[in-house]
Amino acid sequence: MKSIIAARGETVAEQAPSIRWALASLSLSMLLPSLGTSIANVGLPSLAQAFNAAFQDVQWIVLAYLLAITTLIVSVGRLGDITGRRRLLLIGILLFTLASILCGLAPTLWLMIAARAVQGLGAAVMMALTMAFVGETVPKAKIGGAMGLLGTMSAIGTALGPSLGGLLIAGPGWPAIFLVNVPLGVLTFVLAYRYLPADISKGKTDLKGFDMAGTLLLALTLSAYALAMTIGHGRFGLLNIVLLSAAVFGTGLFVFAEARVASPLIQLTVFRNRVLTASLAMNMLVSTVMMATLVVAPFYLSHALGLNQALVGIVMSIGPVISILSGVPAGRLVDRLDTAFVVVAGLVAMAAASVAMAVLPGISGYIAAIAMLTPGYQLFQAANNTAVMADVRPDQRGVISGMLNLSRNLGLITGASVMGAVFAFSSGTPDITAAHPEAVASGMRMTFAVAAALVVVALVIAAGTYLRRTNPKAHDRRPV
Repeated sequence: MKSIIAARGETVAEQAPSIRWALASLSLSMLLPSLGTSIANVGLPSLAQAFNAAFQDVQWIVLAYLLAITTLIVSVGRLGDITGRRRLLLIGILLFTLASILCGLAPTLWLMIAARAVQGLGAAVMMALTMAFVGETVPKAKIGGAMGLLGTMSAIGTALGPSLGGLLIAGPGWPAIFLVNVPLGVLTFVLAYRYLPADISKGKTDLKGFDMAGTLLLALTLSAYALAMTIGHGRFGLLNIVLLSAAVFGTGLFVFAEARVASPLIQLTVFRNRVLTASLAMNMLVSTVMMATLVVAPFYLSHALGLNQALVGIVMSIGPVISILSGVPAGRLVDRLDTAFVVVAGLVAMAAASVAMAVLPGISGYIAAIAMLTPGYQLFQAANNTAVMADVRPDQRGVISGMLNLSRNLGLITGASVMGAVFAFSSGTPDITAAHPEAVASGMRMTFAVAAALVVVALVIAAGTYLRRTNPKAHDRRPV
């Protein structure tokens, strides 16, 4: 017996370094897509000058990347479930890295935009499959900690982008903001190739089970929604209405089609799982609120509080820094406490922070609110993702991970448009830059009153879901 126990101990000890290196590869796979978003934003003025293009045209450098991620993330997750996740993740890392080279060497704006779309495809693969791999590489008791680590890496990528991008543009020039991904991409590929578990069936390449019609329908529907939310920058015109109507029609057509194919992209029966459905809804609501801080805060800090650009940048960096510091502790807390309790605790903190953002005056009030909002968000994200991914069947991990990421992206897109529109409407002027400081402050108060209401809706969903789960007669805990 002692020899058996000793042998098992040696096996665990041998596996521990491999798990750590596997997590390192997954962490980089989460870092690179978020860095790819934030570092490009800061380069738009330089890119407009380099390509002698209007700002509306160079914005497609960011939009093409985000559209590719949003429209394809569920499909590539499902493709990984069918063909093998390790194989597809390696392809995604390679695509992202090669597209980064093309972006850095692009001679024309439209070639740059095309390369960014390919880079977005690689990012979609990395984001969808990274969370799916957690269930295969980490013991179930430590999934919360791993989710917290991934949240931290995403926050690092988002926070690092503006400062690193500014340094690279001031030094080597704008191509460097894309080429910096190349050595990181190579390192990620090597670690993933060496340490991620092999696909169960290496010869499994049959794509007959992949729902091409559903993929196309979902991509077109999501594209219509994303464009409806971004074109016009919060001002809804006829084109926005047409696109939003197309998205609604496409959703109905997608559901109709998925109910009639043998191997659907998304099995509609998964929505019978109340935890999954609630998690997706809460994820979208919470992401909408978080986007409000990025859209509204710069105007509030500069136009209402009178801070210069340097101070605005410093204050805006507080949130990402807190996010970086709180991600891993939040994940470890999920491993120690009931997941439902942590979800609710995170939402309560976010609701209190949103109210504080609306009522507390001045720079101290803003910082105090952010200091509550960001850890609350990290608690919610780590617990919500763990609640979903811990019990997912192996053959569904990719598509469910993709759906989680999709709900977050849709929330960010909706937040940029809707919360921006609420802010502009509440300020009483379409041109925020010309608004009176008190009008901007009024817009800030109303925006975060709406944000608090959205978090309360998420709290109601959480309470209804997890209180029902405690009922012994409920059947909502079956694997997705």
